[in-house]
Amino acid sequence: MKRVSLQKLLYPAGFLLGMLAIWQLVDLIFDIKRIILPSPYEIATVSWSKASELLQATLVTGQAAFLGFAISICLGILLALLFSASRLAKQCVYPYMILLQTVPIVAIAPLVIIWFGGGLGSVVVIVSVISIFPVVTNVTTGLTTVEPGLAELMELYQAGRIERLLKLKLPNAVPHLLTGARISAGLTIVGAVVGEYMAGHGISHRGLGYYIFMGSQNFQVEVLYASILLSTLLGIAMVGLTSLLGRTVLRRWAYSLHE
Repeated sequence: MKRVSLQKLLYPAGFLLGMLAIWQLVDLIFDIKRIILPSPYEIATVSWSKASELLQATLVTGQAAFLGFAISICLGILLALLFSASRLAKQCVYPYMILLQTVPIVAIAPLVIIWFGGGLGSVVVIVSVISIFPVVTNVTTGLTTVEPGLAELMELYQAGRIERLLKLKLPNAVPHLLTGARISAGLTIVGAVVGEYMAGHGISHRGLGYYIFMGSQNFQVEVLYASILLSTLLGIAMVGLTSLLGRTVLRRWAYSLHE
């Protein structure tokens, strides 16, 4: 098992190093202009000179993503409980959630900024809006697709609504919650970067979205590439931590309820 786990890490790492080497070689051979495509060495050099700023920006973006993610999880579970308990509420509200999901986040962001002002609050709201839908849909599915045999067993023992919820529906919804949380975790970085790109200029501690915006405006392509890379790594970290938390905490809780 350890060898297989090690291979899962080594193969992607080896592929990445190979691509970086080819990138650097192509840049040397064809002498590509820095403004079009800087070499990995140039990106690393400029990034190292701004390491403290980029690290601080990564922490700021991660904070906004985490706060928005936590809000989307809590609010998504509450809405899913409402939808599973009331068909009328689901028929009235759920279509508008789908409509909200289909609207591009860049179109919603200006409205959020108008309503909540520029800064961290608006970024967190944007993250919550973009990441709540997968949680609602997956948890609602888990709460409403209970095995008929188990439901009949609960009726046989005359279990109340609260008891059915705690011992049957919620444990059944945990795997669906994990799936929705993993999807939302990746979307949080997208929402945070978009929010900072549009609303992050008034924040004293600026995030990666701000550096992406300024890098593109001032033709600081090395900073732009470095910010994109850090955003990608932050997204991978969010998804990985969510998966780890799901395996070690939520599933154990679900299994304990079945016992």
